[in-house]
Amino acid sequence: MSHDCAIIGVGMTPFGKFPDQSVRMLASAAVQAALADAGIAPAQVDQVYFGNAVAGLITGQEMVRGQAALRFTGLAGKPVVNVENACATGSTAFWLAYNAVRGGQADVAIAIGAERMTHEDKAVSLGALAKAVDLEEEVPKHVGSGSGSIFMDIYAEKTRKYMAATGATREDIAQIVVKSRHAASLNPVAQFRSETTVESVLGSRVISDPLTLQMCSSIGDGAAAVVLCSPAFARKLGVSQPVWVGGSVMVSGTPNGELEHCSIRSTLGVYEKAGVLPKDIHVAELHDASAPAELMYYESLGLCEPGEGPTLLRSGATGLNGRISVNPSGGLLSKGHPIGATGVAQVVELTQQLRGQSGPRQREGAKVALASNNGGSLGKDGAAGVATILHV
Repeated sequence: MSHDCAIIGVGMTPFGKFPDQSVRMLASAAVQAALADAGIAPAQVDQVYFGNAVAGLITGQEMVRGQAALRFTGLAGKPVVNVENACATGSTAFWLAYNAVRGGQADVAIAIGAERMTHEDKAVSLGALAKAVDLEEEVPKHVGSGSGSIFMDIYAEKTRKYMAATGATREDIAQIVVKSRHAASLNPVAQFRSETTVESVLGSRVISDPLTLQMCSSIGDGAAAVVLCSPAFARKLGVSQPVWVGGSVMVSGTPNGELEHCSIRSTLGVYEKAGVLPKDIHVAELHDASAPAELMYYESLGLCEPGEGPTLLRSGATGLNGRISVNPSGGLLSKGHPIGATGVAQVVELTQQLRGQSGPRQREGAKVALASNNGGSLGKDGAAGVATILHV
């Protein structure tokens, strides 16, 4: 695996609902934490990639989101690239920073994802999320009409088909939530830190059959930041054991289904780029915007054979410190999903796992990690997919 780009600093805020916190406040805290972790000053950063998806719709801030949010971080005056790519916004910012470093454009780059999704009128927040589709595309009338969420209706439809094809049960899907909440209960920055039960998950309000409230990721606020650098800078700084980026691949969707789903193409692409196989992965952060998505990703990303997602879950192999620990942060379901921050937060969690800093969530002996993050919907496909391999 390659050693041409290192991660030397990570930081993030707690995720949750913080109506008194602005994007600027959240981003500033994450940047400060990441720079402190790296042991560098803002002046040493060459390029800045700032991810935010919905500020324009929630607060009205447009066009110069990064420059405004980072005004008091010491990064003013640096090249700031504003990034927006639906739920893959943060991972797209990371992908850009990675390519800037490995391509020799920057010795040090920082990728930031920050989002404030809460609004006094929840319809505004849901309406912002609903913009992550092609608005000129005709959508079936039942999508978004019942749940209020276009994406949860889409997930529900996929889930019904998946259950029919594999024999997955509602209890299996609820068990994903139980696993997720248990991990989050051990994560001090997670949004939902109370454990739950299968009965509680199944008894919560139905959002879009068969999805119940606890099976769906929530609206939330938060920020995360990652400092990347060249091997030469890491040596100069005296970093003895950096986390290396083995590869990062981004693709866009093909709306008529000409190619496989963007999540599959990005992940298979990064396996090839990094020279790893699914069996080599020790810990993974996957895009569980709804609980059944985790089961589906087990299969589509090669972590098990087609149709074996429920069996893999029941085996315990994807639990904390399992053979492949999946979403030890709590994932989008429980750590939270402030959409512009999610992709960067995945990298924060995996970096800490590879450093052995995850405490009771630690996957012992973790050497290779996978982040898979997707965004938006375009016809039969997602709109964007980003997958990244990290290693030590």
